[in-house]
Amino acid sequence: MKIWNIYYSISFLLSLALTQDVIDIWNEEVPYDNGDKAQLSIFLPNANITTKRAIIICPGGGYDHLAFENEGTDWAAYFNEQGIAAFVLKYRMPKGNPLVPISDAEEAIKIVRRNSKEYNIDAKQVGIMGSSAGGHLASTIATHSEGDAKPDFHILFYPVITMDPSFTHLGSMKNFLGADPKEDLIKKYSNDLQITNETPKVFISLSNDDGGVPPKNGVNYYIECNLHGVSASLHIYPSGGHGWGYRSTFDYHLEILEELKIWLQSF
Repeated sequence: MKIWNIYYSISFLLSLALTQDVIDIWNEEVPYDNGDKAQLSIFLPNANITTKRAIIICPGGGYDHLAFENEGTDWAAYFNEQGIAAFVLKYRMPKGNPLVPISDAEEAIKIVRRNSKEYNIDAKQVGIMGSSAGGHLASTIATHSEGDAKPDFHILFYPVITMDPSFTHLGSMKNFLGADPKEDLIKKYSNDLQITNETPKVFISLSNDDGGVPPKNGVNYYIECNLHGVSASLHIYPSGGHGWGYRSTFDYHLEILEELKIWLQSF
């Protein structure tokens, strides 16, 4: 375990060293301005190993705050080592207006595609990843967004998927939709109900003993993907709870790194 703690520390320091830039998502008029600022932290791989693939990373935090390191920047070196450009999104908190973080995530994908030559990436290989509430945002983009804002693949860790009060994460739901959301909004942003055969391929990972976000969220998403002919890979670990992110103390840390790597190499 000490060896992997050292590895984790080195990877974290490397990820910081690899930061090329932090840019504002909105340079001019900000839609749905709530006094927060959306930004992208950019981590580019060595040009000699690039696959020209990119991933937008959405940390979780219950749509109340962001676990920016553990579920965001700590992953950058892992992706860069595989030749994948990583863009960690600091999205604005919705405060009951779902269009706030959605617009940030969509604009982040558009920025990466618009600047694909500068970032040395293929505009047709841009994915999105999210953990917990960030997984809800990522799955929202994957199931709702169109055109240049639609990702080519997505990765979900212990995601919030539904807005159904019976098995959502209630804090995320209230922060995203407000204290008393209407039924049509609950259905619209229950992303397992929004999957079609046009939904991009997905990798889903969670723990069986997750007491924060019921595993039914990610499992239902997988089932609906399967029913609609969407390529999906589901990985359920017997323990680990919620919020493990890139922590080396997660019992299945090495497994998740290897399984995700294999999946990324499969297409």
